[in-house]
Amino acid sequence: MEQSSQPKTWSWLLLFTTSGTLICCAIPITLVSLGMGATVASMAATAPWLVALSMHKGWVFGLSVGLIALSAWSVYRPGRACPIDPEVAAACARADKWNRRFIWFSAVMWSIGFLAAFALPGLQFD
Repeated sequence: MEQSSQPKTWSWLLLFTTSGTLICCAIPITLVSLGMGATVASMAATAPWLVALSMHKGWVFGLSVGLIALSAWSVYRPGRACPIDPEVAAACARADKWNRRFIWFSAVMWSIGFLAAFALPGLQFD
């Protein structure tokens, strides 16, 4: 039973850290690009920790991609199997399906955040 609760913990931690990449970098850059700089200033005044998070975005993205890789290994590793008991096996299969969804959703969120934080600011439109 403990084996089925461990991936659930990884999934929530993974979702939390990849959401941090969007909050620190992607959302503010998108808002500024849309001409809503005052909104970003208001966010920074309301939640000053966003500024500190943005200043260390390399660490935020590095930690979150490491967690994505670790959780992907945890879910997709060879030899991983659900128990034989039918009830526990059904719960394990359900948890496994949701964990895979969390991993892919987190990878997409991370990619959007990475694009907004690192790739788009480097582009210059004339």
